[in-house]
Amino acid sequence: MPASHTVDSTSAHAELIIIGTGMAGIGLARALRRLGDQRSITLISADSGDDYSKPLLSTGFAKGLKPDQLARQSATDLAEELNIQVMASTPVEQVSADTQTLWLSNGQTLSYDALVLATGAEPRAPFAIPASVSQHFFVINDLDDYRRFYTALHERPARIAIIGAGLVGCEFANDLHASGHQISLIAPETTPLPRLLPEPLGVALGEAFGEAGIQLALGRTLKDIDIGEDSSVKLTLDNDAVINADIVLLATGLAPRTGLAKTAGLAVSDQGIQVDRHLRTSNPHIYALGDVACIDSINAMYVQPLQACAKALAATLSGTPTPVSFGAWPVIVKTPLLPVVAYPPLIPPERWRIEGEGSDMSALGEDKDGNLVGFALTGGCVRRKVELSRAAPALLG
Repeated sequence: MPASHTVDSTSAHAELIIIGTGMAGIGLARALRRLGDQRSITLISADSGDDYSKPLLSTGFAKGLKPDQLARQSATDLAEELNIQVMASTPVEQVSADTQTLWLSNGQTLSYDALVLATGAEPRAPFAIPASVSQHFFVINDLDDYRRFYTALHERPARIAIIGAGLVGCEFANDLHASGHQISLIAPETTPLPRLLPEPLGVALGEAFGEAGIQLALGRTLKDIDIGEDSSVKLTLDNDAVINADIVLLATGLAPRTGLAKTAGLAVSDQGIQVDRHLRTSNPHIYALGDVACIDSINAMYVQPLQACAKALAATLSGTPTPVSFGAWPVIVKTPLLPVVAYPPLIPPERWRIEGEGSDMSALGEDKDGNLVGFALTGGCVRRKVELSRAAPALLG
């Protein structure tokens, strides 16, 4: 099939359709071509369809990268490279699992032999944003979001309030601080990275942020949002402290995009689209991949598991059924102010054994028999990640 951005007729057929052009969808298409699979493939994207590395979104500002510098390939070049069809800026409105048909926002319909849902995850909306200040609020979850945020900064120092101290919030706090902006980090949790770090290590990261000049408002929630001076945003916290910001970045977690799967009648939970170890959904012709997929109750929204899934699914679709398995892949957090590596246990450990002091600490999560079930490392102790990864249980064996 020749590379193209449009479908010539109002109804067309593709052997394989992949919805989503993030790392999962594009990674799958590349893996299929590497295996010599020459079937017709159509990638459908609600955004620009450009190929980029999502982890670069939270390191680009410190490096001075403009949005176009983050894109490795345009949608056109991607289509030509892989001999596939890429339909950019074309949301899918509905999937019929019974008739194996898609309805697109441009009025077209497509039928498929196999469908892969790689729709990713979307930011959670923790509260209503007043219309009077909505233009100051942003999320950064894809390259188009990065473009909008970059434009809003006008290449000048700004007061940026980041709401959320999880992985995304901490990485952007470090990156935007390094690029010369004044950062305030607001979260209800008392320490950063509460899902990845036990409290002593979270305290160390918070101290590193504070010493660098990042304003911390941890253990705090928003009481009010209003217009401040010079058309800024006035954020009043629950202790009546006020933070004024030119821009507010929401980093309050991600939720799998399961809307299409739900309307198609597929098995879905809060953790994502339910799939088996071959990434097959409750419908034999539909698969799910990446942040939207939940495998044996595990939704691992990280790069290495995503890449393993793309490789396994490519083999399965090419005729060699290959179940997914994950090793013990730790999360490397991009916070140069204090390096962090974590492999969170699947279930809370019986205890955390803390070793080291200051900013160089190891936290070893152990079960009741003293077996290692997870770990977290800060500072100079991050060098232990290989040693401990070999000793830890696999995420999905």
